[in-house]
Amino acid sequence: MSSNNNNEANTDDSILLEEFIGNGLYRLTLNDTKKRNALSEEMMAKLKSLLTDSTDNKSIRVIIIAGNGPAFCSGHDLKQMTAGRDNDDQGLTYFKKVFASCSELMQMIVEHPKPIIAEVSGVAAAAGCQLVACCDLAVAGKSARFITPGVNIGLFCSTPMVALSRNVSNKAAMEMLLTGEMVSADKAEHIGLINRVTDDADLEQETTALAELIASKSSLTLKIGKEAFYKQKDMPLSEAYDFASKVMVDNMLEHDAKEGIGSFLEKRKPKWQN
Repeated sequence: MSSNNNNEANTDDSILLEEFIGNGLYRLTLNDTKKRNALSEEMMAKLKSLLTDSTDNKSIRVIIIAGNGPAFCSGHDLKQMTAGRDNDDQGLTYFKKVFASCSELMQMIVEHPKPIIAEVSGVAAAAGCQLVACCDLAVAGKSARFITPGVNIGLFCSTPMVALSRNVSNKAAMEMLLTGEMVSADKAEHIGLINRVTDDADLEQETTALAELIASKSSLTLKIGKEAFYKQKDMPLSEAYDFASKVMVDNMLEHDAKEGIGSFLEKRKPKWQN
């Protein structure tokens, strides 16, 4: 899916490709196609490492997470999980470690100061669906599919449930979780799991255009807004307004707010200091 006409990129045999594609955009492409881009221990470690490295990189303004092959992400590596049962404690310690690592990764995405967009082609299953739900925005090709199939193998998708239930209505989330049935891209858009659906051939172009639009804004303002959005979301109404009002006051005192308002009134393009 992703081109390699970038300034810097990992070698093609890496399970996770990174690309600096200009205009402040940074693309991370899951590339472990033999495992259908499963969130193995190695994949999660690489994702967390690159997300950490990108936090303070001023040249990165928006991050895109994509996937090569027939699956965006198939969820946890079930072969690794099964092998963990061979330990003396029947896998207890290993399972705790894996799910803690996955939860840390998902929270890193939500707490990351840069907007993160999922570019979804193929199937996003279980923790792969969770990955989509954790991203700030998501664009999918028409052939993309979403599923939380844990009930089909006796393992309820409890951690994917956390992200899913914070993105879609209770009824929509419970239907996916209780039936384990595949959801089309169109339905995923309808229930609010993703933002938009595009032709498969146009997916990368559509996602890049959305990322470029967001990257044209003040990165400081985006950071302030993203952090505030997730903090106020679960607050009581009056507390949320008190919190948001303070955020707006602090934001108004920043140079980019003064510059942005001034440029609007003067009908000119703003010069962000970020």
